[in-house]
Amino acid sequence: MRLPPRSSRGAAVGSIGLPAVKVLSVVGNRPQFVKSAPLSLALRGASVDEVVLHTGQHYDPELSQVFFDELGLAEPDYRLDLHTADPDAMEPRIREAVRRERPDWVLVYGDTNSTLAGARAAVAEGVPLAHVEAGLRSGDLSMPEERNRIEVDHIAQLRLAPDERSRATLAAENDGGRVEVVGDVMRDALDLFTPIALRTPVTYEKPYALLTLHRAANTEPDRLREIIAAVGDTGWALVFPVHPRTRRVMDEHGIDVARSLQAVAPVGYLAMLALAAGASRVVTDSGGLQKEAYWLRVPCITLRPTTEWTDTVRVSANTLVDPGDLSGLKVAIESASFPADAPPLYGDGKAAGRVVGALYPSRPV
Repeated sequence: MRLPPRSSRGAAVGSIGLPAVKVLSVVGNRPQFVKSAPLSLALRGASVDEVVLHTGQHYDPELSQVFFDELGLAEPDYRLDLHTADPDAMEPRIREAVRRERPDWVLVYGDTNSTLAGARAAVAEGVPLAHVEAGLRSGDLSMPEERNRIEVDHIAQLRLAPDERSRATLAAENDGGRVEVVGDVMRDALDLFTPIALRTPVTYEKPYALLTLHRAANTEPDRLREIIAAVGDTGWALVFPVHPRTRRVMDEHGIDVARSLQAVAPVGYLAMLALAAGASRVVTDSGGLQKEAYWLRVPCITLRPTTEWTDTVRVSANTLVDPGDLSGLKVAIESASFPADAPPLYGDGKAAGRVVGALYPSRPV
């Protein structure tokens, strides 16, 4: 799937007699690259000029450039190449871009430090802020992602919620700002790219489980050592694409993996989709992979005490295992199954068009 080539700004808009409009999208990590693909398509389809700013929060080629190569995204207009997750370091540079572009909206995704920096920059420059994935809450304030979600939602003029539960959360917090339920743009991306991903067969012997670990709390050396040992003790064959942060900790602290874990280099989004689709189980601490496993109808075991995607747990498709007490991990993996009557969750694959409609209600989508 290749996006249409980017023409000179304003050309497509003027050709259909519509006033020029502009969105500045802030991206910086893997899930944001995924979410931006269908939304970029929808923005172009509505003749909205999208300016993309890549903070450089994730700078490993397999976690950033691969998205522009594999998904056909237009190259970012701004590459900050900051190689940091510090929002205070990102914000001044994002403000410079916002000041130069003066967009109608600054668009941020999810709950990362790039999200927070982009949101603060928009507010500081007096530009309206729209937040994709608004209203999600895990209830765990020890997670920086949870704190980021809350702050960004509180300052956004437009909060784009994936479901009614998230809308209700925002209504209860009563912080103002318009709320629109649009579904989840990550579902749009999955629908677009899964058929492409499955063209390349997975080479690992089945059955296998897929393991991913990258959360800051789970990559503390002692905790990471305990998790890897516990996963190895389950006896399951697991394919383990190792995140750069996780690999660094493993190398610096001499953390080895059991033979049942096939530790491999990070893989691109399409390869990860294929791995997840072919897995008998997904074991992860990722938020996005919990959803993807659900949409692919693969049971998930989440190595966190809480999750923002609570409905996946409610319908018994996802099991939480607290990394502080891994005694139930083996049973959780062995007993995991996907419910036959699992309901649709988090949208219908048409969220991107609804986002554009919420940004520009009078504009054709």
